[in-house]
Amino acid sequence: MWWHDKMVEAAVEADDNCMMRYLEGETISDEEIKSCLIKGIRQAIIFPVICGSAYKNIGLGRLMNAVIDYTYPAILNDYTVTDIKTGKEIIRDANAPMAALVFKTTSDPFVGRLSFLRVFSGNIASDSTIYNASREQEERIGTVFTMLGKSQIPMKTITAGDIGVVSKLQYTATGDTISDKASPVKFAPIVFPLPMYTRAIYAKKKGEEEKIANALNRLMDEDPTIIVSRNTVTKETLISGMGDQHIEIIMERMKRKFGVEAQLKAPIIEYRETVRGTAEVEGKHKKQSGGHGQYGHVVIKMEPLNPGEGFEFVDKIFGGAIPRQYIPAVEKGMRESLEHGILAGYPVVDLRITLLDGSYHAVDSSEMAFKIASHQAFQKASEKANPVLLEPYYNLNVYCTEGMMGDVIGDLNTKRGRILGMQSMDDGMSCVKAQVPYAELAEYAVDLRALTQGLGTFEIKFDHYEDVPQRLAEKIIAERKAQLAEDK
Repeated sequence: MWWHDKMVEAAVEADDNCMMRYLEGETISDEEIKSCLIKGIRQAIIFPVICGSAYKNIGLGRLMNAVIDYTYPAILNDYTVTDIKTGKEIIRDANAPMAALVFKTTSDPFVGRLSFLRVFSGNIASDSTIYNASREQEERIGTVFTMLGKSQIPMKTITAGDIGVVSKLQYTATGDTISDKASPVKFAPIVFPLPMYTRAIYAKKKGEEEKIANALNRLMDEDPTIIVSRNTVTKETLISGMGDQHIEIIMERMKRKFGVEAQLKAPIIEYRETVRGTAEVEGKHKKQSGGHGQYGHVVIKMEPLNPGEGFEFVDKIFGGAIPRQYIPAVEKGMRESLEHGILAGYPVVDLRITLLDGSYHAVDSSEMAFKIASHQAFQKASEKANPVLLEPYYNLNVYCTEGMMGDVIGDLNTKRGRILGMQSMDDGMSCVKAQVPYAELAEYAVDLRALTQGLGTFEIKFDHYEDVPQRLAEKIIAERKAQLAEDK
């Protein structure tokens, strides 16, 4: 009886009249309790839990009866959408013009893309045209069917309350709204969690890169929490997911469904180089090998700029020391030199090069000669101007319960993190804000899961670059040089 009383107390909260009668000591009938439960489920304040075992076939009948009794579309027949024409939210029922939501997409190696949709009102017939209100595109569909395990059961029509499947839609993706073109509406977009774990993906067999790319594109259709991107600096393909297990499942599905295998590595960190001092040097390229020789001579000044200001080239040549047609070649030589710094070959940022002086030869000078002289001057200036290695810092927001904040903060301190503040959230969670080097965050999804028993989540966003501590910089530079030598 005690548990029944607790259930009644929770149910009557969904109906003010029943609650007042219950508080006054009246007995609430079973039919009224059921009505209250339905209202509570509709208001998302009651979440039924049914005990059973699908593996042992225990309780499945009770589960299906509960679905029919408490969530059947004839009872839960109203829904909220945005009217595209007016931009206002409206409440509709099953008798309104057709509206459906694509809630899942899968890729079948033989059939192609399968779009699962739930019809909220109206109906969708086989061999008809539907309108994707989210993308403002019409789609021609063939047979509409439902799924029984892996078996496809053709249907003439799917109506309000049904879940159906359509194959080979060209424009439609998960989260899109299908609606009547004459009365277009949109469901609120599905909010997917941001990925927290990133790995670089490489083909196990040479020449299968394109197969892997195609497989990943189809898997992204199925799972919007997967993000695949290309880092143009490190030349790596990156795959991001919710955690290490999520990425491992993606690799297994790619092998099973598409027959391609890949290996995962930690992403290459985008270090940068810059200078902290000022240097004035000259670069001279002089070569004579019969016939026309090569001659280029520049005098430059290298100095640092503020973080984020990039590269600046200043021309202070007067009196024709270097003819005007060679100045662009000098600037181009400097910009090419920026791509590979002297410490570890990483791109160089935030500095100014001033062209002060130089000389030329009427016959032997050329654009190529001045480019080579510029490279030499850049190398010399970089060595003298106190070069340093920079690492990316990210803003990190960690969401956890208040009791776990101490462990989270202690762990961030071991990762060279700077705690910026703490904030209590409305849902009873707390947020720890910090700035942490990206090099310390490669396995943070795994670390945070262990710290918070799987309850913690986090978001990261790039913020700025900072100098790498000297001891760490020496180790990074040595490893980078060894890697470059191996690549050669």
